[in-house]
Amino acid sequence: MANSDFVDFEAPAILRKWPSLNNQPAPDAKWPHPYLVVEGTLDECIEKFMAQPSSQRHLYEIHATPQAEVVSAVMSAAHIVELGRLRDFL
Repeated sequence: MANSDFVDFEAPAILRKWPSLNNQPAPDAKWPHPYLVVEGTLDECIEKFMAQPSSQRHLYEIHATPQAEVVSAVMSAAHIVELGRLRDFL
């Protein structure tokens, strides 16, 4: 498998953010579920995520169709950062 076939960065994905208060998830928010920030490709969602201040990244997650062992259905901030590094390497 070629590196470019390893992960499809053009696959559909959604970047979501958890409601927050004082830079922490707000469990008592009126709608305590992550809301839509970007709906596009995995690449676009990673770009938007990486543009966020590192101190706020823990509030974000990407939802995507799983791919191999690298992309899961819901990716946490740490997972997205690693995937972004992989993308830059490829």
